[in-house]
Amino acid sequence: MGTSIPCVQNRDEGAWLEVKVIPGARRTRILGIREERLYIAVNAPPEKGKANRALLKFLARTLGVSRTSVELLAGVTARRKRILVTGLKAEEVLRRLGF
Repeated sequence: MGTSIPCVQNRDEGAWLEVKVIPGARRTRILGIREERLYIAVNAPPEKGKANRALLKFLARTLGVSRTSVELLAGVTARRKRILVTGLKAEEVLRRLGF
């Protein structure tokens, strides 16, 4: 079963999110979906993994899951990232994100 929003897809272990991160923002928030990616601004600089940690913490809190349920799969040093959310299906992820 797929979703109508291609940036969030079901996988066996949960859901994958295709994310574009905008580091150094005034506040951390979801900006919307563009170019088949979920855009998220984070209020951390893109240095020494700070933006990645802020992103994963924000997603865990927003989705109501433990921090260990949110894993960065690809894009450690890039703005385009793939995130795995273990234990939630794509439809539930979208609902919790407000889509």
